[in-house]
Amino acid sequence: MTTVAAAPLAGPAARSVKNRSLPAWPVAGILLLYPLWWALGLGVLIFPLMAAPMLFLLVRRRAAGRPLRLPPGFAWWAIFLIAAVVSIAALGADPTGTVVERASDRLPAVVYKLSMYLSLTVLLLYAGNLTEAELSRRRLVRLLAGMFVLTVAGGLLGMVAGTFEFTSPVEWVLPSGVRNKGFIRSLVHPYAAQIMDLVGGEKPRPAAPWGYTNTWGNNFCLLAGFLLVAAWASRSAGKKALALLCLAISAVPAVASLNRGLWIGIGVLVVYVAIRYVLAGRIWILGVVIAAAGALAAVLTATPLGDTVQARLDNGKSNGVRSYLIERALDGFAESPVIGYGGTRDTLGGRNSIAVGESAGCERCGNFTVGGNGQLWQLLYAHGAVGTAGYLGFFGYGLWRFRRDRSAIGVAASGALVTSFSAMLWYNSLVTPLAFMVLAYALLWRDWIEGSDHT
Repeated sequence: MTTVAAAPLAGPAARSVKNRSLPAWPVAGILLLYPLWWALGLGVLIFPLMAAPMLFLLVRRRAAGRPLRLPPGFAWWAIFLIAAVVSIAALGADPTGTVVERASDRLPAVVYKLSMYLSLTVLLLYAGNLTEAELSRRRLVRLLAGMFVLTVAGGLLGMVAGTFEFTSPVEWVLPSGVRNKGFIRSLVHPYAAQIMDLVGGEKPRPAAPWGYTNTWGNNFCLLAGFLLVAAWASRSAGKKALALLCLAISAVPAVASLNRGLWIGIGVLVVYVAIRYVLAGRIWILGVVIAAAGALAAVLTATPLGDTVQARLDNGKSNGVRSYLIERALDGFAESPVIGYGGTRDTLGGRNSIAVGESAGCERCGNFTVGGNGQLWQLLYAHGAVGTAGYLGFFGYGLWRFRRDRSAIGVAASGALVTSFSAMLWYNSLVTPLAFMVLAYALLWRDWIEGSDHT
């Protein structure tokens, strides 16, 4: 039988076929160029900016006749989004022991968070609807691995140049009354570290390029597994060696960050991955874990890093504040258990006195943020039981639905989600941690659709 090559499509038909494809640049551009966005002062603002073209491209492809896929369990996420919107109705409420404000004064922060949740929803749908030809899973893993390398580089910068900061172009163009606001400044002003007194004397704690030390630690845990997957998928011995070197070096800023949540998260990740591999019959992983633990113990014993860890464990200055805020969050949840209060609230003063509070000269003095010390507490307080169930239900359902994915990508992605469940006790997820969580979910989803018979 003679095979006749099809003639190239032309005219409207060709344009229709072309319009059905999704370009990789919105996702790749966010990740690959994130240092540029950070330096420009865009940082997390790049997510809503990129969500606009991603949404347009999804709608265009849908109009061209190609169906839009929704991830398994998306109904749970829809419940969360609906609850987040409905809870705005309680924005004018002033729970016991909180600063009295008008709903309109609280609305900008709520609109910001809701816009970020919606933007990351678009990111989830876009990344999940990409095909292997448009953006392969291996390339997405390499991009996420690059973000881990960026995190380590930012950590080292925070250690050696803790006071490094500069005025970004976006910051320059903002009116002085706007850019000097603490929240706005945290979005558009690049800096290397947060200077804090946790173990006696003020010390820099790595934050670049994620804005906060806690966010830096959260992203460290979420991204670490992807570096190993990307390196081992390569045939280059040099890349494997560089990945191991990067992991070894990463221990230095991880310890210097004084971030106990990060240390716990890494432990959770290692245990989870070990269990998954043992259940798959790969007992050798136990030898790797033991060897790595021995090497880490030797480093902590032979270097000043061990003293740093011990000093942090001996100085739990934040424990009292965290306990106080958890109590306030649970009390607020008991007062409004269904829809919450629509957003966070500031406490009247500090733990010991209502006389301590913010002033014109100190925006962040005294008034602690209820719901600002962990995603779980914020969900319960701001969006009640319904919003919390939707958020946890979505990621929990994903872990259960994709539990049989034993590929390296599947284990790394599910490991990221598992660490996020421990992190939500002390870290908030917006913005970049949740972005990496939805990208991990998209990888699991695409493995399920396209088959996980790969690295």
